[in-house]
Amino acid sequence: MFLETDQQWPLNAWYQAAWSHEVEGEKPLARTLLNENVALFRDKDGKACAVEDRCCHRATPLSLGDVVEGGVQCGYHGMTFNGAGDCVFIPGQEKIPPYAKVRGFPIFERQEIVWIWMGDPALADPSELLVDFPWNDDHENWPHIHDMYEIECNYMLLIDNLMDLTHIPYIHRNTIGGGDQKGQVNATMEVTPKETGVHYIRWMESIMPPPTYVKGAGFKDGQLVDRWQEFEYVVPSTVVQWTGALEEGRGAKESREQEGGFNLRLYHGVTPRTESSCYYFWTPLNGYKPKDEEATKILHGEIAFTFNEDLDFLEQQQACMAETMDKGFVDIKHDSARLPARRAIERMIAKETGEVLAAE
Repeated sequence: MFLETDQQWPLNAWYQAAWSHEVEGEKPLARTLLNENVALFRDKDGKACAVEDRCCHRATPLSLGDVVEGGVQCGYHGMTFNGAGDCVFIPGQEKIPPYAKVRGFPIFERQEIVWIWMGDPALADPSELLVDFPWNDDHENWPHIHDMYEIECNYMLLIDNLMDLTHIPYIHRNTIGGGDQKGQVNATMEVTPKETGVHYIRWMESIMPPPTYVKGAGFKDGQLVDRWQEFEYVVPSTVVQWTGALEEGRGAKESREQEGGFNLRLYHGVTPRTESSCYYFWTPLNGYKPKDEEATKILHGEIAFTFNEDLDFLEQQQACMAETMDKGFVDIKHDSARLPARRAIERMIAKETGEVLAAE
């Protein structure tokens, strides 16, 4: 198991199902979320909807059908289901059996993200969403391009990756990890565990900027910078990030929101697909050249290249762990944020299931 709990993810929680722009058009969007096949679409009023991706008539995936005025129409025999999962139309049949329905899922949109609740619908309350990323709504000052990867690894391996950045000068030596390897590994780090996750910030002072920063901000040859990496993990599966650098001596620690330098916010949404696969929703937001459309495209390309380096390692790690789960692990100093993140998600699962955890 990837967590110490029997259940590997909480059900009563909001997960990202899609980016808002993905749920468009005349065809439903098929997703597998927490081992459940789901079809996403918009109703006639433009509201995002999610239903079980299985017609109750002959078990055909509804995602093979079409979005029509009444909801989603099965592509096999034309039965139509509304956003709540109720059958509202059967071709050639006036009376609709009361049991002709599929499961509907609570769903809502905020900040360009489609959120879904896979657990008890009676407990679904959008006001209790723990994630807030207002920069998604500010395209003028934080232009960005959304993306999504399907990764063949357990979702918590990706969270682990984001909680321990000492991998950066090794895996990412040609992008965000180039430059001063020792300075990055030995960054000063402040970790604050929370009931709902963990927050940490790393400072690397008077170091050479990595290639990605040089390309983005145009730091001069030999220019030393003060660099920061601030992350917060929010249960069950979101990480928000603020990363950047200013020229040495500009007082980055006192004020990071200065003109110039490199300034990047990143959103990471990690949704379990199965026990050994996940969706990785990510967005880098350009805060250093917001009026430069080409700079935003270059940034997205740089981060995509970087994340692809992670992807290969994570999938190989998943394969290795699957073959050697009987062997233990060794925790080290650099797990100081990863371990509280694990404990936070395990507490959330235990609260839902009633499972008793070992003392922390």
